Amino acid sequence: MRKIRLQMILMCVLAGSFAARAQIAVVGDGGPGPVKAQHLTAEMVSLGTAIAPGGTQLAGLVLTMDEHWHVYWTNAGDSGEPPHVEWKLPEGMSAGPMQFPIPSRLPLGPLMDFGYEEEVAFPITISAAPTIKPGPVHLDAQVTWLVCAQVCIPGKAHLGLDLMVQPGAPGPTQEPQVGALAEATTLIPKPLPVGMKFSVRGDKQQYELTLINGKQDKDAEFYPFDKDPTDLIANAAEQNIETQRDGVRLYVKRSPDLAALPATLHGVIKLSDSVAYDVSAPVVPVDNVLAGRRSGGSDTTALGAIGLAFLGGVILNLMPCVFPVLFLKGLSLLQTVGAGSSLERGHVRQHGLVYALGILVSFWAIVGALLVLRAGGSHAGWGFQLQSPGFLAVLASFMFLFALSLAGQFDIGLSLTSVGGGLAQKQGYAGSFFTGVLATVVATPCTAPLMGAAIGFALAQPAGITFAVFTALALGLAAPYVLLSWQPAWVKLLPRPGAWMEVFKQITAAIFFATAIWLAWVYGQLFAASEGVNQVALLLACFLLLAIAGWALGRWPAKWASSVAAVVLIGLGLAIPLSQVRGTAKAGTAAAGTASAAAGFGNGTEVAWQPYSEPALNDAQAAGHPVFIDFTAAWCLSCQVNERAVLKSAEVESALLKGHVVTMKADWTNSDPDITNKLASLGRAGVPTYVVYPGTTGSAADVLPELLTKDLVLKAIERNAR
Repeated sequence: MRKIRLQMILMCVLAGSFAARAQIAVVGDGGPGPVKAQHLTAEMVSLGTAIAPGGTQLAGLVLTMDEHWHVYWTNAGDSGEPPHVEWKLPEGMSAGPMQFPIPSRLPLGPLMDFGYEEEVAFPITISAAPTIKPGPVHLDAQVTWLVCAQVCIPGKAHLGLDLMVQPGAPGPTQEPQVGALAEATTLIPKPLPVGMKFSVRGDKQQYELTLINGKQDKDAEFYPFDKDPTDLIANAAEQNIETQRDGVRLYVKRSPDLAALPATLHGVIKLSDSVAYDVSAPVVPVDNVLAGRRSGGSDTTALGAIGLAFLGGVILNLMPCVFPVLFLKGLSLLQTVGAGSSLERGHVRQHGLVYALGILVSFWAIVGALLVLRAGGSHAGWGFQLQSPGFLAVLASFMFLFALSLAGQFDIGLSLTSVGGGLAQKQGYAGSFFTGVLATVVATPCTAPLMGAAIGFALAQPAGITFAVFTALALGLAAPYVLLSWQPAWVKLLPRPGAWMEVFKQITAAIFFATAIWLAWVYGQLFAASEGVNQVALLLACFLLLAIAGWALGRWPAKWASSVAAVVLIGLGLAIPLSQVRGTAKAGTAAAGTASAAAGFGNGTEVAWQPYSEPALNDAQAAGHPVFIDFTAAWCLSCQVNERAVLKSAEVESALLKGHVVTMKADWTNSDPDITNKLASLGRAGVPTYVVYPGTTGSAADVLPELLTKDLVLKAIERNAR
């Protein structure tokens, strides 16, 4: 019915114009023009005056419209028709199809046209056969158009071009790139570059178009190429935009006259007046395209993300990677708090603020690096530095050296920061600052509850909001110790100082030694299996030199000679692994415990994990299987705890097998753009992340919390395996 009404409107608007087309005077005498017709001027131009045998030259039709008048794109929209050129060419010459620059949406009452106002040029490639004889040639063109405002007027022009066939004549790219025609060549929608992705989902009312292009775009419009037998979209309906971290999502209303979803949607997605892509993708039918929006984090606000980040930072103190550092810092209060004088209280508070400053500076350095990567077109998330073998080698070495100090081999503060007068105070503040740095460094392998959504949101926002969210996360991490230092009386809740403190430091040293061993293992996972053992051996050689450096510092404490010798030994030690790092070869899937399986849900008695890929996910859903994806990394402590305590439990494995759930691991130990983009589409920027998909193509992701429980996972499996 809507189509019939539109046709009636068009008949009224265009009444008599098409019937009178034969009576429209033809302007032009076969020359290039420009020639003036009703409400526009037409001209035929070329970039050059000559064409080589076997070569090409670029010609073009240029139309300049009166104010408020327009002509049409290849799909005119609700009304109209595009310009057309019919050539009469000499033997040996041929003309390619007319190319259409990026269009605009042109509302006309209840209708929406697609076309151009003011001026537009349509490039056309002219080709000469290799056998054509040199000399002048004339290209004859009969041009028709429809120019519209509130009414539409057809027009005709007899135009043409004179070219010289000349051996060695320059091609179009060698000609001066000036004028409307040259500009139009830059505005032709380009094919989608390698690395970009375009996908379409559709339901009974609308399409969901997603473009992943590595940029956070805020404007987009879609123009379908196909129109017959009926419009594919409701041309006049508003197209709603949803900004993504690395692209844009567009919700386009489906034409009410369309009986069924098309197999493919082909058109132009316009990001600006100068950037557009020719895109095509199969339409995946779903029950409700809006259902997928719940996993993208679009409901999160900036203030909400800041609040989540602060709470996540507070909880991060309780994670196994951070708690030992916080507890050591708390014990230091027992040694500094005396009778409770105001001077001592002020001194303790200053230490707390310096500790917080160390955390803040470290977090600002991390977010600065993330923003630089984003500006350069790369993407990274929380813990991205642990994907670098160089960073891991330095971090593991530092942990080993720090553990030596805790074990009593030497005093790291006394030995490395002693430089004369005021030693104790300088050493103390430096210690507090770098303890804050250490707390940040050891926090990166962990993700606390609430952090995932906050960081995922932050990395999709402008730089100011990103800094605000990460600052809130840093303040949350610093808050417990700052509060303790601000109220030293609370230290009385801790045990009284004594010999037990030295014993506890030595016990804590064992924890840091274990951390260094674990980091060495992760370091090996970044390399191919054949190379990983050699790389770990080199790192252990570095540890040996660090142990000798520690012995020198303990044997001759606070001496320049021993300090210089230690620095040289530490530098030589680090040079051993760092000089051998040639980049990271994928280490297979052993780090994440991946096992491939044809079906993906095991043999009926054992859960088999296959590597994640988007085609494998789509295939599993198409076969009716729910899918559980574990986004993990060898360096992620929270991931390892969840896998061993929950995912490998008998109850969870039984439920996965019973529900015929396809299990996949997305191993992020090494940087993987596909996994990074998938995390971003889920509103996350790091691991662990756990997702369950129902066994229906195009169904929305069910994103689970960062810390798992058996009951939580069992309910998610039951919810999505129905």
